[in-house]
Amino acid sequence: MKLCVHYLKKYKYLFFIAVFSVAMEALCDLLGPTLMSRVVNEGIENRSLGAVYHWGGIMILVTLSGAVFAVTRSILASRVSQSFGADLRLDLFSAILRFKQSSVDKIDSGSLITRMTNDVTQMTQFINGTMRIFFKAPLTCIGSIILASMLNLRLAVIIYAVVGIVTLLLYTSMRLSYPRFGRLQQAMDKLNSTIEEYLMGVRLIKAFGTHDDELMKFTQRNDDLYKKGVNAQIIITLISPILTLVVGLGSVCALIFGARLFSLNLTRPGQISAFIVYLSQILSSLLMITNIFNTFVRTKASLARINEIFECESDFKASGSDAQLGGSIEFKDVTFSYPRGSGVPAIHNLSFKVSPGETLAVIGSTGSGKTTIAHLLIRLYDADSGSILLDGIDIKERSVSAVRDNIALVPQKATLFSGTVVGNITWGKKYASEDELSDVIKAAAAEFIYDMEDGIYSELGSGGVNISGGQKQRISIARALIKNSPVLVLDDATGALDTITESRVNNNLLKRKCTVIIITQRVSTARLADKILVLSDGEKVGFGNHDELLKGCSTYREIYNSQLGNSDAQDKEGQQYGKGAGKS
Repeated sequence: MKLCVHYLKKYKYLFFIAVFSVAMEALCDLLGPTLMSRVVNEGIENRSLGAVYHWGGIMILVTLSGAVFAVTRSILASRVSQSFGADLRLDLFSAILRFKQSSVDKIDSGSLITRMTNDVTQMTQFINGTMRIFFKAPLTCIGSIILASMLNLRLAVIIYAVVGIVTLLLYTSMRLSYPRFGRLQQAMDKLNSTIEEYLMGVRLIKAFGTHDDELMKFTQRNDDLYKKGVNAQIIITLISPILTLVVGLGSVCALIFGARLFSLNLTRPGQISAFIVYLSQILSSLLMITNIFNTFVRTKASLARINEIFECESDFKASGSDAQLGGSIEFKDVTFSYPRGSGVPAIHNLSFKVSPGETLAVIGSTGSGKTTIAHLLIRLYDADSGSILLDGIDIKERSVSAVRDNIALVPQKATLFSGTVVGNITWGKKYASEDELSDVIKAAAAEFIYDMEDGIYSELGSGGVNISGGQKQRISIARALIKNSPVLVLDDATGALDTITESRVNNNLLKRKCTVIIITQRVSTARLADKILVLSDGEKVGFGNHDELLKGCSTYREIYNSQLGNSDAQDKEGQQYGKGAGKS
């Protein structure tokens, strides 16, 4: 519970006031039966109306005081618990923003949503319950046992037996419930992930008509959550009535034994009445404690899941130089395998160099490691071996923020956010001028923006659902260009564009004064670059310009033939460049 203590330090004064109010409320509740005993013994039994008024008046004052303390602790408990929840959610979101990519791969987004909502709510309810009930229930229970013992030690033996049995039942309940609630939270993760996947792929699902399959998948997850929920609650459902039965039998025994003692003049009616009330308070307190322990079991499971987020690796620590980069990039014998992947290196002993202002095209078949180069450049991951140099300095010796500030990325999948078009573009530069906006919109061939209803201030739905894939890509390119970074990485950024628009965009990009890395599968795009890196199964099989690769790289020539020329004619062209040409 160190996490709870850490956050509650901020509200320690309100917390202590709330705890004090709870203690005073419990004291007022405990005084009630004793005062009632005085009313019975000194007032009713002795037929003294004055004693009834005296002790009855004190009971009313004590009850009113208890009500004031109860209202105070309820208000403070709500304020502290809600503030606790808000702070915890904020810190969780901040931790997720700083996640290392391997941490993102470890916990899926559906689970993260559950942890930030359901698990935090569970923690908040526990804090609220702690301040309202947790301290009161034990105080009332212990106080009732002590005061009942002071009234009549012989009758108190029954209470000791009841408390012992209840304690054993509570321990059993905790041991059986904890693993069940852990599995319940996991089932909730899976259900949330299923819903999220449907919402993200709703268009594809409609296109393929797989509604029945999705419904079946959701039904399975929902049924699993239902079964896990029943399994988790069954112990609590069984324990609660057993506790009530035990305390009820204790009350019956107290009445029978009390009547026996009364017949022997070893107790008085007021004491028996007070004893029964104390026994009822003990029952109420024990049921509260049962609920507290049940809540604690769920909270413990939620706490473990929340701690897992805080214990995940954060993004790489800031270190080294934060200076502006010139644009030189060099890979030296770089090998990398994705964490939690197949173990097969995505790239193996990769070496190449790009000078400032040059354009490098990276081409190869699917799965050849093209996108991995972009991931390593912006330090989503670090290489397993080898080194990546930016301006001659190892990328690990630079802070992550400096690296990413100097590299603009257009990802393979254009991702936009709800808000205005201009809001999405200025992600790259918050306070961009109108001239800068106009320049990047033109460079990205995104003039369609001006034809939208509100121009650059037009609203986009979540993920840009109200525009086409090609329009998303062009806005994504504009967002990268406005950073005006010394290095621009385009990861298949024009795949959704037609040939004419793609050619226009590529020509505009090549005119910009920066180092450009174009990851593509199109020879027509790659041949425009100063240098071309050809990959196959994560290894370099070719490096040079278009003409050099046609002569000396069979893999590049095969790609060229399949896309731009008649295979036989191109083979002849290849033979013309000389026999024996192969991998370089």
